[in-house]
Amino acid sequence: MLKIAFIVGEASGDKLGAALIDGFDAILSEPPECIGVAGPLMMDRGMNSLFDMHELSVMGITEILPQYLHLHRRLNQTVDYILDQKPDVLITIDAPEFCLRVAKAVKAKSNIPTVHYVAPTVWAWRPKRAAHMAPFIDHVLALFPFEPKLMQAAGMSCDFVGHPVSHDQIATPDEAAQFRRDFDLNDAPLALCLPGSRMSEIKRMGPVFSETIKRVHELRPDLKWVLPAAPNVAGALSQMIEEWPIKPILLDPRELDKDRAAMLKRSAFRAADIALAASGTVSLELAANETPMVIAYDMNWLSRLIIGRMLLVDTVTLINLVTNTRFVPEFIGKNCKPAKIAPAVLQLLGNSQNQHIVMETTMRTLGRNDEQPGIRAAKSVLRYLKIGF
Repeated sequence: MLKIAFIVGEASGDKLGAALIDGFDAILSEPPECIGVAGPLMMDRGMNSLFDMHELSVMGITEILPQYLHLHRRLNQTVDYILDQKPDVLITIDAPEFCLRVAKAVKAKSNIPTVHYVAPTVWAWRPKRAAHMAPFIDHVLALFPFEPKLMQAAGMSCDFVGHPVSHDQIATPDEAAQFRRDFDLNDAPLALCLPGSRMSEIKRMGPVFSETIKRVHELRPDLKWVLPAAPNVAGALSQMIEEWPIKPILLDPRELDKDRAAMLKRSAFRAADIALAASGTVSLELAANETPMVIAYDMNWLSRLIIGRMLLVDTVTLINLVTNTRFVPEFIGKNCKPAKIAPAVLQLLGNSQNQHIVMETTMRTLGRNDEQPGIRAAKSVLRYLKIGF
């Protein structure tokens, strides 16, 4: 039996890992034994986790510093466990601050093959990261078609395996219509509010989004808002909206069973006319649903200063990057101000044709009409390990 060690550190990595496990199960005659650090989706597939994955869900330089000692202890625990278990391969998924340190330590003390899922964004900032990880990462699974040549140039093998969002389940028109009926929306314009899935993001972006929505409401009081909440931030979002000038629809997964919560989120994404979203992979989820968007994001001032100086691109929105266009407006760092964001939201309400074109192009480029990314990723790993299937 193939033994695979996985390390994931956030919800997006858990989703990738779950699809990858499904891919191995679909290909191999005997399902692999999966060990390591997992999220709820991977645990649903029978994997136990060394500790709660959410302990690793930290983003930003100053956000990591207060938790350094705890994270260091978890790192040592994880490395010792993997070395003791002697898996056939170690697959680290995203969360590079933790995952790559684990891979480096494991490689220093063993010959365990290492695979990293999600290529570092060397095309956006810190281009030397690929060269730095090459001595301890053997193979990379890339989400974007322009990444393999960059990884290969640094000395690693790499395959483009497609982005999982291109195969996400999308609500049907009937489900979207039912969502509107269930919440008495009728034909009113509907906007999604997506301030992030981490507590640090909610604390920083919540006030910005709140003031933006207030400004938009003054000019478009007919616009309704829906806020799908991640379980770990639902309480904070519930408190945040108490100060809003409007009463949004809060989709609180704590009050719903898992399937119902997922269905309502899908339906909200499909039913919405526009979205105000924090920067990240959620922009691709919106593109998959053909929901036009305005993107905003800010960090601690020190993180903003350091990362801002390292950026190599003039946009961080994935739709803009994949299509080499700039049709999705974004307000990052010092531009993340309600006075700038609100006019863009209002303008988008009546002018989203260009975004629809680039969203469709993005999904096609990321593999919408190709084989499932989880299966493509599993095949890539097995080819690297020279395991027939």
